[in-house]
Amino acid sequence: MSDLEGWSEEMQSAHLYHVLARIEAGTLRERLFAALAREAVKQAAIWADRARRSGTEVPDAWTPTARVRLVAWLVEQIGPESMQSVLAAMKVRGLSVYSPEPPDVLGRENAAARPGPVGHSAEAEGSRHRAVRSGGNLRAAVFGVNDGLVSNVGLILGVAGANAEPTTILLTGVAGLIAGAFSMAAGEYVSVRSQRELFEYQIDLERQELTTYPEEEASELALIYEARGIPAQQAREAADRIIADPDRALDTLAREELGLDPNSLGSEWSASTSSFVAFAIGASVPVLPFALASVDSALTLSVGLSGLALFSVGAALSLFTGRGALQSGVRMLAIGTIAGTATWSIGSLLGVTLG
Repeated sequence: MSDLEGWSEEMQSAHLYHVLARIEAGTLRERLFAALAREAVKQAAIWADRARRSGTEVPDAWTPTARVRLVAWLVEQIGPESMQSVLAAMKVRGLSVYSPEPPDVLGRENAAARPGPVGHSAEAEGSRHRAVRSGGNLRAAVFGVNDGLVSNVGLILGVAGANAEPTTILLTGVAGLIAGAFSMAAGEYVSVRSQRELFEYQIDLERQELTTYPEEEASELALIYEARGIPAQQAREAADRIIADPDRALDTLAREELGLDPNSLGSEWSASTSSFVAFAIGASVPVLPFALASVDSALTLSVGLSGLALFSVGAALSLFTGRGALQSGVRMLAIGTIAGTATWSIGSLLGVTLG
């Protein structure tokens, strides 16, 4: 990043901080974002001074770009919490104030330096996060199977409703399985990769800023801690300790300034492969009878297996909702039945019309 780009990004941040401060009028967050706006202007002045010393001309005033104006308008319309990822990409810090976590996250990477209950170790914290991530992967897998199952059941019943030949239904189901699985995999890859690229870009910026003006970065972090209920003196001391350790500082700044969790970023290839497999498993259920059973019983068997699978998926989802397995299973079966009936009816209508 050039000095002029650094100046422009800090001025951009200052502009958005003012927008956030106006939205949060009358709250502690207003004070935080107003203070962060002043810090951003100071940091912009550092970049401007460096640019001028290197012979680069710096504009007398900064004008918001169309992108900045659009983001500011969206933040005002739908709120900062819904725009956190976009704001992070626009170099807006302090987003952890919108996190539901209590202020005792202070110094989570160093339990000995953080006030808190005896026995609350970093190892225990890591185990908790690993458990949450594992549960999230299981949840995603169940939903992936459900997506493949419902979409291919609807597709097959729609084609069957039009009185298509069994071979045509089989071909349609296989095509739906492959297309849907690749679509899911591609979507997951792009999603995770984009998140990773955002994180890597922001970390590179933080690394450069830590080298250029560590005191200002410590001030920003202290302001964020204050806004989250930490006494001013303790917040400043903790921020200074963290900034003194570059590796710890980068991880903490990612969490507290950007609202990003470095541990939540998985492999895009692993995520896309898992999505592909999960969708394919679900989508294969209504297809298999047409590949293995006789022509006369294929459709009946497909509907029966699909109904059983829908109920099973619904029951599995009860693990994440806390509801009874029977209730969740029946609900998912009902949803699949409605979808299948609708596509069958549409297929029948089109079959008669086009035939």
